[in-house]
Amino acid sequence: MTGERQVGDLTEAEARAELARLADAIAAANTAYHGLDAPEISDAEYDALKRRNAEIETRFPALKRADSPSDQIGAAVAEGFGKVRHEIRMLSLENAFEDGDVAEFDARVRSFLGSDAPIAYTAEPKIDGLSLSLRYERGVLVQAATRGDGEVGENVTDNARTIADIPQRLDGAPDVLEVRGEVYMSHADFAALNARQAAGGGKVFANPRNAAAGSLRQLDATITAARPLRFFAYGWGAVTEPLATSQFAAISRLNGLGFQTNPLTVLCSDPAEMLAHYRRIEAMRADLGYDIDGVVYKVDDLALQGRLGFRSTTPRWAIAHKFPAELAWTELEAIDIQVGRTGALSPVARLRPVTVGGVVVSNATLHNEDYIAGRDSRGQVIREGKDIRVGDRVQVYRAGDVIPKVADVDMARRPAGAVPYVFPHLCPECGSEAVREEGDSVRRCTGGLICPAQAVERLVHFVSRAAFDIEGLGRKQIEMFFADSLLPVREPADIFTLEARDAANPLQKLRNRDGFGEKSVTNLWAAIRERRRIGLARVIFALGMRHVGEVAAQDLARHYLTWEALVAAVDLARPAALAHRAADEAELQERAAAEAEGRRARVKEARDRAVGALSVPDDAAAAWQELITGDGIGPVLALSLSDTLANPEERASIARLVAHLDIQPPEARATESPVAGLTVVFTGTLEKMTRAEAKARAESLGAKVAGSVSAKTDLLVAGPGAGSKAKDAERLGVRMIDEDGWLALIGDA
Repeated sequence: MTGERQVGDLTEAEARAELARLADAIAAANTAYHGLDAPEISDAEYDALKRRNAEIETRFPALKRADSPSDQIGAAVAEGFGKVRHEIRMLSLENAFEDGDVAEFDARVRSFLGSDAPIAYTAEPKIDGLSLSLRYERGVLVQAATRGDGEVGENVTDNARTIADIPQRLDGAPDVLEVRGEVYMSHADFAALNARQAAGGGKVFANPRNAAAGSLRQLDATITAARPLRFFAYGWGAVTEPLATSQFAAISRLNGLGFQTNPLTVLCSDPAEMLAHYRRIEAMRADLGYDIDGVVYKVDDLALQGRLGFRSTTPRWAIAHKFPAELAWTELEAIDIQVGRTGALSPVARLRPVTVGGVVVSNATLHNEDYIAGRDSRGQVIREGKDIRVGDRVQVYRAGDVIPKVADVDMARRPAGAVPYVFPHLCPECGSEAVREEGDSVRRCTGGLICPAQAVERLVHFVSRAAFDIEGLGRKQIEMFFADSLLPVREPADIFTLEARDAANPLQKLRNRDGFGEKSVTNLWAAIRERRRIGLARVIFALGMRHVGEVAAQDLARHYLTWEALVAAVDLARPAALAHRAADEAELQERAAAEAEGRRARVKEARDRAVGALSVPDDAAAAWQELITGDGIGPVLALSLSDTLANPEERASIARLVAHLDIQPPEARATESPVAGLTVVFTGTLEKMTRAEAKARAESLGAKVAGSVSAKTDLLVAGPGAGSKAKDAERLGVRMIDEDGWLALIGDA
């Protein structure tokens, strides 16, 4: 597609801004899709959002958010349903969108297993419905549960019993068998249901998936019984004995037990056959009579599935190859500027509403000022150089990299009076100068704490789930308190004085205001008091410092243990941080000239001169080195941390907050295995498992796997061909064992 922006082109600033937008968009989509059965975006767009999020996190691991959509499955159980904890989690699937993604999936499987032998896969249509797990004990259906958040689902047993495709009893099944599959509704049944609903004045559903989900998740099972629901079985959870030795044979056995399984499920010997079947299903998609949104590929050999195992939310042995999304043309009515937590000015297209793939789109991202002008982050032409102007007829792409985006412009229909868009150089919220740093494609407001937009976004981040997670204090309440003249909340510390300030007000108590009451206010005070005692990692993350995501906050907390120790270390390292910045600035000044002259050495010389110009005490250099060599912590993040604590206003604000808190050190790592809590490095050739398997196994036992040997390394596992890492371990006195010793240590020998 013209002008498609690649993840590899993003700067850290762009990546951070997009991750924030993605988190919000995906959270809203999850609530609408899983919790309300009323999706606001199509499956194609949702998948594209998650794919974009995962790609950015892979390239910028330090930017991964605490509320990362990569770590979430589905949505919480709705009120009114009993909860069912799945004995084996119901995971989502990784997605593929291009043919190359399928070949890459096959390559990853082979690499993880360390095998060049042929690997067979099953390929089956991906039903667009609602996931359901059915538990049978001694052949009797005893429980049915939705996926929920993957760990806890909704008890819909009575409703599931009304579905004709779900057997009540099984003959010849294992003593315990959890059958998993998809509840759906055919096109014909959906049309008939909507006709009945309309005639009776009832709710008309937007699509078959909504209808199926809404019908299954009824508190009154008689309503479900009146709905034409169907069920395809495609897998299993807990089972007391294996169904078969392969995926294909296991599905065949489920069919023999009385379940409907998809007749388009086939066995493929390689990616070429997988793609050929994908094309066949894609061609017949419109004639199937039910909705599908792709094809699922699974490693057929169940023993190999066991070796491949799982990531946090997806299995390594399966992937969903999604169908392409749609495009639409509409009018660009306006361009608005939103100001984020870190001051980034993000342009948003306001569109004449248009339906794309069954969803109405009225907003789209425009990324930054370069994208509007028809350039990428390197200044190269995109969209054939066509800029974007208010009044243009634009193409909206709903399954691209991020949220709905403007992808192209119809120059033939550009209004005669359309003028080039001038990106603001002043913050629209506070009027401060908006500057664009060298190498950054994002323009940022310099107002800092005086910018109301930044202040509000920081406070919203502060109370978010992965930060302080204060129940009853969300965006709506933050915005209200920020604008309030009697109980203002302008910085995090103000949250912890709210109760006292309200008590001191003799007249206008919070409980008497619209939207509040005695109970809600009592609960809010209790929630705030509960968060006075909080973990160090949450505090670090909640401060909203640039580049400091959840993972980095956890790493800093584990290393320094206390807030005081972290602050002291950052303060001590400040001279070295300034030297590093001076070196960066010198490098930028010299790079162009050095490249033009072919003298790359000039860049290093410039850095050396800049560092040498500042006298850096040995203890500062040591503190800086310790800070930047921590796992997930690099110079960019360390500079951000240093700048925040060196800013007098920021430092004073943080000090006021910390005075209200009882900050707890991080919990000790698990000690349930011989390697829990140890930092392990693998080197050389492993002969009984691949490096990926070894790492996954070590992490599952509570160990931390590092890529290089340092004084913090506890154990080096050295196979044949171990080189410099073994020498480093010997020099540092790090314990070394071979692969057999490792397997014996973890009990896998």
